[in-house]
Amino acid sequence: MLKSISCGDLRPEHDGQSVTLAGWVHRRRDHGGVVFIDLRDSSGLVQVVFHPETAPAATEIAQHFRAEWVVQVEGTVRKRPEGTENAELATGAIEVVATESEVLNESKTPPFDVSQQTQGQVDELLRLGYRYLDLRSASMHDNMVLRHRVVQYMRRFLDDRGFVEIETPILTRSTPEGARDFLVPSRLQAGTFYALPQSPQQLKQLLMVAGFERYFQIARCFRDEDLRGDRQFEHTQLDIEMSFVDEDDVLGLIEELYTAIVDEVVSGRRILRPFPRLAYDDVMARYGTDKPDLRFGLELADLSEIAAASDVRILRGAVEAGGIVKGFAAPGCAAYSRKGIDGLIAFAKSRGAQGLVTIGIDGDAPSLEGLETEHVRSAIASALKLDEVRALAQRTGAGPGDLMLIVAGGATVVNTALSQLRNEMGERLGLADATLIAFAFVTDFPLFEWDEETAAWGPSHHLFTSPWEEHWDRIETDPAAVRARHYDLVANGMELASGSIRIHDRQKQERVMRFLGYTNEQMEERFGQLLGALEYGAPPHGGIAPGIDRLMTLLTDHAESIRDVIAFPKTQAGTDPLFGTPAPVQASQLAELHIAIVPEDDAI
Repeated sequence: MLKSISCGDLRPEHDGQSVTLAGWVHRRRDHGGVVFIDLRDSSGLVQVVFHPETAPAATEIAQHFRAEWVVQVEGTVRKRPEGTENAELATGAIEVVATESEVLNESKTPPFDVSQQTQGQVDELLRLGYRYLDLRSASMHDNMVLRHRVVQYMRRFLDDRGFVEIETPILTRSTPEGARDFLVPSRLQAGTFYALPQSPQQLKQLLMVAGFERYFQIARCFRDEDLRGDRQFEHTQLDIEMSFVDEDDVLGLIEELYTAIVDEVVSGRRILRPFPRLAYDDVMARYGTDKPDLRFGLELADLSEIAAASDVRILRGAVEAGGIVKGFAAPGCAAYSRKGIDGLIAFAKSRGAQGLVTIGIDGDAPSLEGLETEHVRSAIASALKLDEVRALAQRTGAGPGDLMLIVAGGATVVNTALSQLRNEMGERLGLADATLIAFAFVTDFPLFEWDEETAAWGPSHHLFTSPWEEHWDRIETDPAAVRARHYDLVANGMELASGSIRIHDRQKQERVMRFLGYTNEQMEERFGQLLGALEYGAPPHGGIAPGIDRLMTLLTDHAESIRDVIAFPKTQAGTDPLFGTPAPVQASQLAELHIAIVPEDDAI
């Protein structure tokens, strides 16, 4: 046996015991011939002491140890001398006095210090190129272990409630899910393709028709879409579907699960209880986004009515053109410098706004009622009436010392720019408690959304989402007003889960598809398997798909993006520096698949 106990498991009760340890040299220190090393394995680390007087051979070997060498040590556990304990280590009350040592494998000098936190300290491309070393760092190792514990807890929780875990195919058919499919050519059926699943949506609905009633899966999902900090080509979700349920059943289950995870699996996190349930129209009005960060205020106010009566052309003109004017107050920011204001304007423009109106109220203003012209700081101050400033301040909640940030234009642009500016100011001002996870459910989404590029209606969620029962008659006559039985779980500015109550009647499902422009032939070709199943006693059903990667970024202390909670992720450019993927394949492999590479200049 190469080791009798793990390094991190040693405690004062092992005092006097002989042990054999094996692991990596975390750090090495030489104090006048006495060698100290911190020895690390997957359980933690422990201090080992080599004395030349009592163990000369072992000490001679230890003097050559270097960082990340793999070594074996035999010795005796003893309590550390009084005053030398390390309270920051679980093993800090003891040490191992070595009697023998052996080098199991040497290591080249690592390209970065594994003993330190790597996130934010080491270039990410370097970290990903040596991911096997990056994962040795304590923070990354802890991330992976916590992920394991969370996933195992999910499995136990759902098993205790009668759910059955069922795997669904990875090679499936290309269907519209909102992003590009990853395609896999078939060798046996030349010219045909499988698609990697964007989600198991139709498959889990088929399992409801099959009578399982409560299904779940830790599902791998694939989407060929532009990447960012909270997206990967392949991600993992907890896929859930339930029969004979309504929205309250699904949301109640998820709230119970996530509350239990925070209470029983992680530490150092607080949550809002119960999870607020907010209507889509309400969150869009107050926060400009359907995934608001509720850890701080800075709520948006609609200023369109004030703007329409104003002499300020940039504000009034936006309303007259059919747009809106909204804004919020940044507390204590009236003294922002010209450079600071220009930075905010540039931020708003980078998010799509044509500009940003800023109005500061000097901190020495006695009150809004006592406001004078000299108290107003704004590039449009000369065009503003004091009554207008007071009205804008009252609507946004601004007072002396505060800065109003206002955007005018189309509703989508205004909401996008202000929601991101709100998050930026919340971070700058330190308003968000890092220990709080502000979970909330957003409900009552529109069933359809208008696509300006195609000049057509598309599904807001997906094709299989049911509208409110009383809204079926509006689909053809007033599609913008149709509300969906669709719900999201959000937290701290991220969407964590999305789900809905499904359509379980074939005629109703075809009605939605027909409205979206599908012909009978297209319905049968793309969705025939599901439509046919709905004719065989399909139960009412619904589900949700929480993303595990995004959840883990909220539960860990050091994750800067979801790449820090995935063992082997892709870069933001979609590459893997470790394996050098994507990469060309041999011509013989392409020939087997009846595929030819078309030069980029000749591509359609």
